[in-house]
This record gives sequence, structure tokens and C-alpha cells, in this order.
Amino acid sequence: MSLSEEIITISMCVIATLITRFLPFVLFSEKNKTPKFIQYLGKALPAAIFALLIVYCLKNVDITSGSYGIPEAAAVFVVTVLHLWKRKILLSMAGGTFCYMLLVQLVF
Repeated sequence: MSLSEEIITISMCVIATLITRFLPFVLFSEKNKTPKFIQYLGKALPAAIFALLIVYCLKNVDITSGSYGIPEAAAVFVVTVLHLWKRKILLSMAGGTFCYMLLVQLVF
């Protein structure tokens, strides 16, 4: 890439980020009531996104060979227990990742 292409690419990324950050505040100001559909999306999408991430992360697990999916199952269990216990998303993600990497690197 030339210097001008790099500047254009970075500028477009900055503009896209600014638009996605500020557009909701412009469209849904405190003066206007947020539409019911947008409120529904705000409630339904987080669970749907997490379900999609679980499917994506576990799609290539082969329970008939290798480690039989034990590291993945243990990591899912750790994430679930930590989240139900502490209700801290970052702690749950870090704990599950640590458990998985520990099992894959040292045990399996």
C-alpha cells in the first residue's frame, strides 16, 4: 500500500467507528422515545450473540478422537460456574480460557 492508500484506509476506519459510536445517540436522543423494536433487540441480541459464539467455538470439536472434547467441556463448565458464582463476564471468559489452555498445553 502506498502512503495515500494507508491514510485513506485509516481515515475510513476512523469515520466508520465514529459513525457507529455516535449515530445511536443522534437517532435516539432523550427527547424521542426509543422504538419498541430497538428495545427488543437490546434485550434479545446479547443472548443470541453468546449462543452463536458457543456454536462457533465448539463446531470443530471431535468427541470421537484425540482428547474427546474434554478440554472444551471443562472450559465450558468453568465459564458457567464462574459466571453463575461471580456474575463477572471478564472473569468467566478469562477463567475458561485459562482452564482450556492449561488442559491443552499440559494435559492433552
